[in-house]
Amino acid sequence: MDTNHNKGDKSFKIPENWIEQSKQLKEKFSTLTDYDLKFEEGKEKEMLERIGNRLRKNREEVLRIIKEVNLS
Repeated sequence: MDTNHNKGDKSFKIPENWIEQSKQLKEKFSTLTDYDLKFEEGKEKEMLERIGNRLRKNREEVLRIIKEVNLS
């Protein structure tokens, strides 16, 4: 799925290695649950909101955290 509405960071594409990345996020942030990190195609926004709510971070901070984990 590719939505080319790349205005700022409104479009978020789940990395191909999301299962591995979600494991790393759970290791780094023990408060995250499997439900928080559950990916459903077309529901990326909802997942980012769950992560943000759990970590008490805004969308931009969540995207930065995911990007950092993806780069490590």
